[in-house]
Amino acid sequence: MLDIRRLRLLRELKLRGTLTAVADAMSFSPSSVSQQLAQLELEAGVPLLTKNGRRVQLTPQAEVLVEHTALLLERLELMESELVTSLTEVTGTVRMAVFQSAALGIIPQALTMLASEYPSLRVEITQREPENALFEVWAREFDLVIAEQYPGHAAPHQPDLDRVELCEDELRLAVPPARGIRSSASPSSLRDARSLAWVMEPRGTASRHWAEQQCRQAGFEPDVRFETADLQAHIRLVESGNAVALLPDLVWAGRTPTVDLVRLEGAPTRTVFTSVRDASRARPAILACRDILHRAVAFLGDDNDAENLADT
Repeated sequence: MLDIRRLRLLRELKLRGTLTAVADAMSFSPSSVSQQLAQLELEAGVPLLTKNGRRVQLTPQAEVLVEHTALLLERLELMESELVTSLTEVTGTVRMAVFQSAALGIIPQALTMLASEYPSLRVEITQREPENALFEVWAREFDLVIAEQYPGHAAPHQPDLDRVELCEDELRLAVPPARGIRSSASPSSLRDARSLAWVMEPRGTASRHWAEQQCRQAGFEPDVRFETADLQAHIRLVESGNAVALLPDLVWAGRTPTVDLVRLEGAPTRTVFTSVRDASRARPAILACRDILHRAVAFLGDDNDAENLADT
């Protein structure tokens, strides 16, 4: 009988490419991973790995095992989901990956509601970039992800993940308060900000590409002097009069904006959504988390309607 834990290590090697990456993901040492795979090879009675320079490569027989392992893991997850469904109380642990503005805007309210309604449910939150988090949910590092999709950018697709929209989040130009801006007049459009310093997220992110495209469509190349993934840093730089930025309304959820906000032409929005594996979407804990997330968004929307944000 082949050991399911060793089979999972083989699948992880297929997903991640190196023994070191598998060891990091599974909290093992590389030598331990290597030993476990060598034992699996003995159990299978066929070669599973071949050397390719400094890396190892899966044999055709290993590929067969990986394909069946994915099905086995799915069946195990379905079994666990059906078993938990038979219980009357929502319990267990949900590992959730979220991006920063969701962590700041949605999660505090959602956790308060979850603690009140499902005290036996443990929710673990980890901040992750959506592009990586979708893969990590598929790879079973997390159970649920809150992800985002910017206009004109398709979020990475992973097989066996569903997608449920959480909200539409308007994107606006954030400029320093009129009292603090260093220019003679506060910008009233994107074009008015062409000569100002900008803060943007790092290159390679969907938000950065979208922001640059907005500026270029307005007829200028943004002068990006500050680059950080921390949206709180974006806000502080705008507050202090040192930069302008394109920010989602979600960063102001539950609080009054501290900068002036300018509605962009066409009022573009990003889509915020949740994804889970198909095999676990009926799990009571997942259903509870999704329900609470939707209710938290609705609560925050009622408390601080985007239409009441301070448009310039």
